[in-house]
Amino acid sequence: ERADVLLASALAAGHEALKAKPTDASVLRRVHTARYLDFLENGINEWLALPQAGPEIVPTTHPNRFASRYASHIVARAGFHLAGTAAPVGRGTWAAARSSIDIALNIGSLIASGERRAYGLCRPPGHHACTDMAWGFCYLNNIATLAESLRMQGAEHIAILDIDIHHGNGTQQIFYDRPDVMTVSVHADPDKFPIFFSGYADEVGSGAGAGFNLNLPLKPGSDDSAFVDAISVGMRKVRDFGPDVLLVSLGLDAYRADPLSVFEVSTDGFRRAAETIGAFDGPVALLQEGGYPCSELGDNLVAFLAAVDD
Repeated sequence: ERADVLLASALAAGHEALKAKPTDASVLRRVHTARYLDFLENGINEWLALPQAGPEIVPTTHPNRFASRYASHIVARAGFHLAGTAAPVGRGTWAAARSSIDIALNIGSLIASGERRAYGLCRPPGHHACTDMAWGFCYLNNIATLAESLRMQGAEHIAILDIDIHHGNGTQQIFYDRPDVMTVSVHADPDKFPIFFSGYADEVGSGAGAGFNLNLPLKPGSDDSAFVDAISVGMRKVRDFGPDVLLVSLGLDAYRADPLSVFEVSTDGFRRAAETIGAFDGPVALLQEGGYPCSELGDNLVAFLAAVDD
C-alpha cells in the first residue's frame, strides 16, 4: 500500500505524524454540488439493489455533449457523475474520501494556528475531482476544500500549485472563474498524454478568473531541469499574486521509474523542486496526490519534505 510506504518513510526520517480528527465538512457544499455529494454517499445502496449488480458502481454509459437532463435512475447518475472506470464507487468509497477531507481540514487548522509547513497524506487523492464528477481515482477535491476552508477562516488570496504529472483538471475547473484562488499546474503535455482533456497553456481562466489559471505543460521525457524550471515559472506567478497561503498538490509520479510517468525526473529533481517551492515567504501546505509503486517512492517524499522546510 502506497500510503503505508509514504508514512513509514516520513516517520523514519524523523517527521511527526498526527492522527486526523473528525471534522465538520459542511465546507464541501462550497466545492461540490449537493446531488453529487448525495450520489457519492448514498448511490451505492441504489446500485446494489439492481438485478445482477456488481459490488461497485461502474458507469456503462455517459451523457453526450448534447444531453440536457439529469435523470434520477442510478445507472444514468453513475454515467453523469463518474468520468470513467478509474473511479468506481463501492461501500467504502464515501468513508475513504471523507477521511481524506478530514486530513485536509486538519492541515488547514495547523496552518491557521501558525504552522509554516504541513503535509497531509491523503488517500484517496483529490485533484481530478470536479464540482460534480469523480475522475482518476479522485472523488472529493481535497485541496479545493482546504482552500475554501482557509478562505472561510480569513485568508483573502490562496495559490494552488499542482506538480503531479497529470493535469489538476478538477482543481482548475472548480476555481476557473475566480480571482481569489490562483491555480498553477505543471504536468505532462495533454496533447501527448491525453488523460483529462485539459491542461493546455491557453487555458487561463474565465470571467473574473481570467489570468488566474496557469498551465505549464511539459513534453514527455522532460528531465529535472525542465521540471524545476517550470516550477520556477509557476512560483514567480505565485509570488506576483501574493497569496496568504500556498497549497501544493504533491504528485510524486513525475519520477522516472514511476509506472505512470513519462518524465525523467530524479529524486534530486524533487529535492530541487521543493527548494524552489520552499523559498515562498509564507505558509505552505502539501497534500499528497499521485505517486505509484516503485522502490524510490518513499525516498522521493523524504527528499521533498526535507527541502521544502523553511
